[in-house]
Amino acid sequence: MGVFKTFEEINAWQRARVLVKEVYAMTGCGEFSRDYGLKEQIQRAAVSICSNIAEGFERRGNKEFIHFLWIAKGSAAEVCSQLHNAKDIGYITDEQFKSIYDSARQVGGMLFNLITVLSSDERRTKQ
Repeated sequence: MGVFKTFEEINAWQRARVLVKEVYAMTGCGEFSRDYGLKEQIQRAAVSICSNIAEGFERRGNKEFIHFLWIAKGSAAEVCSQLHNAKDIGYITDEQFKSIYDSARQVGGMLFNLITVLSSDERRTKQ
């Protein structure tokens, strides 16, 4: 964790902020904007990614940080799942689905890479 001084420096957090903007733009249009349940669920999932990265970082321990990164990764997967629902219902186009789905998967991959590095560091410090 010594590489970052603030959570804002974490690339996955920065990319997750972009995802939040994409999700809010998508859910603010057409029928999607009136489906409060699905709209709020996917918005909360996207915001949860950033929030859990920040909260975990501020816990100041790799073990807890890793725990919160897994939660954030789960939220990225939740965004992907809700995108499928939005596409199936007809709220978004195939192009919108692909663009935001790819963004969410990218964030999930970045989180997995960070978890892997931090887990490796955690194992080394225990030896």
